[in-house]
This record gives sequence, C-alpha cells and structure tokens, in this order.
Amino acid sequence: MNVKGKIGFIGGGNMGEALIKGLIKGGCAARDILVAEPDTDRRALLTERYGVGVRAENEGVARDCTLIVLAIKPQIVPVVLPGIAGAFRDDALLVSIVAGVTSRALEGYFSGSPHVVRVMPNTPALVGAGAAALCPGRFATSDDLDAALELFKGVGVAHIVSESQMDAVTGLSGSGPAYVYTVIEALAAGGVLEGLPMDKALALATQTVLGAARLVQESGEHPALLRDRVCSPGGTTIAAVKVLEEQGLRSALINAVAGAARRSRELGKE
Repeated sequence: MNVKGKIGFIGGGNMGEALIKGLIKGGCAARDILVAEPDTDRRALLTERYGVGVRAENEGVARDCTLIVLAIKPQIVPVVLPGIAGAFRDDALLVSIVAGVTSRALEGYFSGSPHVVRVMPNTPALVGAGAAALCPGRFATSDDLDAALELFKGVGVAHIVSESQMDAVTGLSGSGPAYVYTVIEALAAGGVLEGLPMDKALALATQTVLGAARLVQESGEHPALLRDRVCSPGGTTIAAVKVLEEQGLRSALINAVAGAARRSRELGKE
C-alpha cells in the first residue's frame, strides 16, 4: 500500500483484523503496522497470527503512524479521541469505521485541519468479500481518499458516496449481512421442513445465495430480470414468489434497511 510511514489501528477487533489481513496480503510489511488494543488476549492473538506490533495504549500509535484506522464502538469515541488528539500529527490521516459518527464530529476533537475519511465497511471483509462506502471530511485530500480506497479494496469493494448517504449505507451494506444470514437460515429451515437433513439444507441454501449474488454481479443484469427468467408459467418458482409477495418479504427488507439507517442517525446524535 502506498502510504509513507506506519499504519495504525485504534482497536484490534474483527474488522481491524480483516483490514490487517488485507494489508499484509497486499504486500504491507507487518513491522509497519501498529495496533492499540486494551485486551491482553487479543493483542497476543494479533501478534501470533500476523506479527504486527501491539500496544495497550492509544497515544503512541497515534503519534507514530501516518494513517490511523479508528475501529472502536461509537459510544467510546468521546473517551478515546481526546486522549489521542494531542499526539495526532498534522500530516496524518484518520480513517474512521465508527458507525454513525460524522466526519465533522470527528474533526471537532482535533485542532487545525485534520484529515478525516469516514468509512462504513461490513464483516464479509473477514473473507475478502467486504462492501465499503467512503466519504471525505472537509480537509481530506484526493491522496487521502485514494489511500483509504486502496485499504478497503484490499478486502472487497469500495465506493465513494456523500456524507449524507452514509446512514443509508449503514442500513444497507453495513448491517446487511445480518439480513442475508437470516435468509440463509430460513431457507435451510424450509429444506428441513420438506425432509432434507440440516447439513445438506444449509449447504444448498448457502451456495444458492452465493451463486445468485455472483450471477447478479457478473452478468450486470437487474435482479428482477434474472428472477423472471426462472419463473416458468405455472411452475414452482412463480408459486414461491407469490408466497414471498403475500408474506411481505420485500417490504420487510426495505423496512430493515430503513430501521438500521434510522438507528445510525440516532447514534450520531448520542
């Protein structure tokens, strides 16, 4: 990755680990990655698994790194950021993956013109299949945005959006994996209801969702068109689609995205 200096992580949880894995896979040396993580066991795991530098405190990581990934819960932002503000370098870039907290709110913890890029990733980044959206803060440069894009493209796909669209991204792709897990679970349960053993039902359900998503991605065709192609007149699939419409699957998913986006806006105000 084309970053001068070390890359730091404030928080070494699952998403931080996914990005560390992507960085190393992309050729970044483990010695150039520092992680501030309060949990002793977690620090040991990251050192053993990736060989990165770990510390218990945040300030040293903020002082020694030129790109800092903020990977903490939104509720502790008011506790953590004042502690690193004095160590944050003028030429450093803060990449925040904190849900709901705006770039302007993050900038308010620092003096001068801090470089901030806000990102909403999701957990499939753990297997290199993440979906992330990025928006620049007021003082972020094109180079800052390019660096953040490169980081997240290392663990999936990344798109630039406006700040006003970030809550929608949170509701769609940020929280979206949970909706898909629920769909997979329900499909497998339906298979069991009709006589399949659970292991086979789950394997078939998982591959069906994976294959359908891949077909949408690689064909570039609208999912409604792909659905219509498998709905033969008087056939099994159109009978199933009728049930889905009657039971309100589409409305439930639309409302789930809207509910998560609403909660993201609330988190930004807390």
